[in-house]
Amino acid sequence: MPGENLSRDEARERAALLSVEGYDVALDLRSAVAQSEAEQRTFRSVTTIRFRCATPGASSFADLVAPSVTALTLNGRALDPATAFDGTRIALDGLAEENVLVVDAQCAYSRTGEGMHRFVDPEDGEVYLYTQYEPADARRVFANFEQPDLKAPYRFEVTAPEGWTVWSNGAEESREGGVWRFAETRPISTYITCVVAGPYHHVTDTYRRGDLEIPLGAMCRKGLARHFDADDVFLVTKQGLDFFHEVFDYPYPFGKYDQVFVPEYNLGAMENPGLVTFREEFVYRGKVTRAAYERRANVILHEMAHMWFGDLVTMKWWDDLWLKESFADFMGTFSMVEATRFTNGWTTFANNRKAWAYRADQLPSTHPVTADIRDLEDAKLNFDGITYAKGASVLKQLVAYAGREAFLEGARRYFKRHAYGNTTLGDLLAVLEETSGRDLKAWSRSWLETSGVNALTPVVTYDAAGDRVAELAVEQEGAEARPHRAVVGLYRLEGGALVRYARAETDITGARTVVAELAGAERPALVLVNDEDLTYCKVRFDADSLATLRAHLGDVTDPLARALCWSALWNMTRDALLPARDFVRIVLDFAGRESDIGVLQMLHSWVLTSLVHYAAPEWRATGGPLVARTALAELRAAEPGSEHQLTWARFFAAVAESGEDLALLEGLLAGTESVPGLDVDQELRWALLAPLAAHGRADESVLDAELARDDTASGKRHQVRCLAARPSEAVKAQAWADVVESDRLSNALVEATIAGFAQPSRRDLTAPYADRYFAAIERVWAERSIQIGMDVVRGLFPALQDRAETLEATDAWLAAHEDAAPALRRLVLEARDDLARALRAQECDASA
Repeated sequence: MPGENLSRDEARERAALLSVEGYDVALDLRSAVAQSEAEQRTFRSVTTIRFRCATPGASSFADLVAPSVTALTLNGRALDPATAFDGTRIALDGLAEENVLVVDAQCAYSRTGEGMHRFVDPEDGEVYLYTQYEPADARRVFANFEQPDLKAPYRFEVTAPEGWTVWSNGAEESREGGVWRFAETRPISTYITCVVAGPYHHVTDTYRRGDLEIPLGAMCRKGLARHFDADDVFLVTKQGLDFFHEVFDYPYPFGKYDQVFVPEYNLGAMENPGLVTFREEFVYRGKVTRAAYERRANVILHEMAHMWFGDLVTMKWWDDLWLKESFADFMGTFSMVEATRFTNGWTTFANNRKAWAYRADQLPSTHPVTADIRDLEDAKLNFDGITYAKGASVLKQLVAYAGREAFLEGARRYFKRHAYGNTTLGDLLAVLEETSGRDLKAWSRSWLETSGVNALTPVVTYDAAGDRVAELAVEQEGAEARPHRAVVGLYRLEGGALVRYARAETDITGARTVVAELAGAERPALVLVNDEDLTYCKVRFDADSLATLRAHLGDVTDPLARALCWSALWNMTRDALLPARDFVRIVLDFAGRESDIGVLQMLHSWVLTSLVHYAAPEWRATGGPLVARTALAELRAAEPGSEHQLTWARFFAAVAESGEDLALLEGLLAGTESVPGLDVDQELRWALLAPLAAHGRADESVLDAELARDDTASGKRHQVRCLAARPSEAVKAQAWADVVESDRLSNALVEATIAGFAQPSRRDLTAPYADRYFAAIERVWAERSIQIGMDVVRGLFPALQDRAETLEATDAWLAAHEDAAPALRRLVLEARDDLARALRAQECDASA
């Protein structure tokens, strides 16, 4: 990574000096299917950049990360690649007012999901290519000025192997002799240009709205074609296009709309205009729950929102990354709830997305929604829960504060005023102030320009008889007392149901706010602050309300209110205010009655985290079997063939550890045991095999046989994860060497190996690697791509060695490496904070 970074100051200087008129990019990808491995490593990239310089005679640079440059010319003058190109930058001296740079380079195919990724399908040997650039990997494919505010039109020309199809951002103009030419794009940033090439399965459709007609495409690998439900993808796509055209009043600006599901993808998806890329795990190979389809719909709509927020109007620099990601995250759920069958999306948002935000906002690396991004390494790490989920939560609060129509009218003016340009926070606030009539500068200072999450706690006093509320106040904790537009709900038991009977929507400000509207109300069994989830905060409970939830949480009839209660209890567990064993018992008491499948899946995830990290070590031997027994009982009680049955089956497999439970998993795999209605398809088979491998009951021969049954890319990832999970010193040594000491594995197999490496059932096997981790991470960060570096530093941190000694070792590394890359230190600081939080939670649990 040395030399590949770009600072904000450098970007500002270059933007002040240069303006780009256009790119012509010609890629020759025939080497992707060459016979020799040496030829398969690189491809030819010829780029012509037309640009202007505000100060003739000045110097600047272009970006290119490539093994070699064959030829360079600037304004017809040949430059010596040996002196002008240093491996990451091309020096440009003596610039004219109008300039033409031509770069003929050999660029490298990637196996890390960055740049031009090359994938060989183990099922049929076919080769697939796609590009992924955010935040700054377009320079691995063609020479450019790699920063978001130097927008330009692009023309792509791609020479591809016979039998392939090629796509880019622009519409196809011609194909002849294996050469594909694409229409010039509108002005866009480097990081959202895209090329996809290979023998992809391709389905087409058309979206029509009045005189507007948008060609639609959906693609995946041939091996996934039999699983590809393109009709549902197109349905959500059309519903989204209808919605965004209606509320934004600005026609989709990029012509066609292709969506391609690609292998070994590092992200969920990427908003390349006209050619959106998704991870292929969204093509479901087996039975999944409604929550999985909801998640896919949300991602489709998130990326579609980017066509306006991010692609049409783009932030000047990564400080304002929220201008695209926060809006897309909010609009993804907003549009999904209003335009698709997934009308319960705000429940998922409250329970799932916000959990991500709350965790991120309590890390030492937390930052304001508008962040201080010094360079590209900072930018890479800021695609986090603050930028996405907290930003989206803040926007939900803004809609409540300013009004829905004022918010949407502000968006409409924003697009029309800044189309194809770049903006900052001030540009957006200006239009929202126009449409809402509110001064948003103070709101922005509180919500966008500060970090941290507030906790809101109800304090209730009653009349002399104890039957009526004398006063209900909300106390606010946190470094910054923010203004919250929130609903406070009062609940009582009626016929076995916990229902709301009083509601007050109010502005909570300062350290203490009295909610006058609720004085005199009947005494509640439960007080729920932030009912309806309008604001962003951690919710606390008074003693009576907490006692009610312990006994009656499953009786809360409203799904969103119930999800908010679950989320609040989880935050209390993470904050060491509620013993982990108490949280686990509440889940075991009431999760079987949870109707929302996404909430149920989240509860299962939280219980696993509680058992592995937050429960006192001495209670794990009690808690683990208790959870497994309940999971098995719920599996057997669930409606046959239902998504709840499938969810409990997966959870039971995740917590099974006794010989009897593991034998049941073996029987389900062999067909000698069954659960009525449970279809043990291939994906579920791998879920059942994982714990068997981790407990030493599925050896290499068993896993090889399963791979022969499922000899696909997905099967290979599952097999690699299971192989690394086996309880053997030799296995762990090999897994460590494969990831840390070698770069032979692709990004997807690195991820799978890391996932299998550390198993809570055998913490002793990975204990020796704690010291090796701290000895290796700085070298790994320096030698590997930033994506692989992030995977290794996060994934191999010795979190299972949850002792004070591990915390001390982490502190020692941080103290001895104050000059390490800031992004690397941030990752270690975050892992340290998670470990310290786990130790505090264990102490709380031990005192229960």
